[in-house]
Amino acid sequence: MLDRVSKGVFHALAGSESIKRLASRYGMRQPDSFARRFVAGETVEEAIAAAQRLEAAGMMQTLDYLGESVATTAAADAATRAYLGVIEQIVRSGIGRNISLKLTQLGLTIDRATCVDNLRRILDLAANNEFFVRIDMEDSPFTEVTLDIFETMWQQGYRNTGVVLQSYLPRSLNDAGRMNRLGARVRLVKGAYKEPRGVAYQGKAEVDAAFVDIARLLLSEGNYPAIATHDPAMIEATRAFATERGIGQDRYEFQMLYGVRRDLQTQLTRDGFRMRVYVPFGREWFPYFMRRLGERPANVAFVIRSVLQER
Repeated sequence: MLDRVSKGVFHALAGSESIKRLASRYGMRQPDSFARRFVAGETVEEAIAAAQRLEAAGMMQTLDYLGESVATTAAADAATRAYLGVIEQIVRSGIGRNISLKLTQLGLTIDRATCVDNLRRILDLAANNEFFVRIDMEDSPFTEVTLDIFETMWQQGYRNTGVVLQSYLPRSLNDAGRMNRLGARVRLVKGAYKEPRGVAYQGKAEVDAAFVDIARLLLSEGNYPAIATHDPAMIEATRAFATERGIGQDRYEFQMLYGVRRDLQTQLTRDGFRMRVYVPFGREWFPYFMRRLGERPANVAFVIRSVLQER
């Protein structure tokens, strides 16, 4: 119950323009400011620097240029051009070529055709430079259309891309089978959005049980799945199933978010597992940051301590 209340509160705060303006003024003010625990910075240069540090520690990374639900075609075009620039800067930097994006950032809430055209522009440049592009999953009204667009692009030959499934949606087990049949790469997460009863599981036990079921399906029948979790129980369940079925560590990877459970990231890397860290950056960091706070009470405590130290 507390988790649902926390997620609802922070989901509401994420949509507050006044709080967003205040946070934008102070959240990235200093190198040790509270938001930088979870966000690499506002520029691609800062994100690349963070990615270089992760790679030096033996981890992989993907850059996530933050933004969602743009309101105009001009904004969608600007986001697309920004991503094209990010790809070019990653190439020049020499870091691993892996990015993630959201379809509403490319105009999905405005016009599907515009979104698809913008996505194709990114995938074309990405393919020419041997990038992998992960299409992130947003809240449930966008689940089916996201999978439809992904599948359309896949059938058109864009195989340098993958998608995300959320275990708190009961439909995701069937969706995992659908993606396995395509041969597509899936990133499995629990889900960070506030969803109504009847659309999503509300209890942690149900979400966890679904996560384990989907992870097992992806591991046994999927194509190099990404098990994205900070939960030690989910990590152990994944490791145990892989060992039991003789699934090598080169056939899947663990993923975590920048700044979250760094101890687990380091330990899994030391244990020989493939670990990828999502590195978010950009001026539109506030909604992402609030979702991170809503996911885990310990994150809130960290921010409170940081604010008190700054005063």
